[in-house]
Amino acid sequence: MKRRRKQWSVGERLWGMGAVALLLTGCATTTVGGSAGCQAYAEARLSLPPVETIADVPAPWAEWVARTDDRMTGTCR
Repeated sequence: MKRRRKQWSVGERLWGMGAVALLLTGCATTTVGGSAGCQAYAEARLSLPPVETIADVPAPWAEWVARTDDRMTGTCR
């Protein structure tokens, strides 16, 4: 029996792509410049959407973004 996947809305796709781009940009900067990457991540983190919008994102994405944010924040302290 085939299952149909739920299609992501445009908002979910944009939020997911934005989160991935944000995190990958921060990681690339961290590996090249050291503390400059942490500074870039701190600045980018200010533009994250409000926590209330987390319900609009599929659970796996929300969990991944939260775990990655925790790791980046912990690394850059």
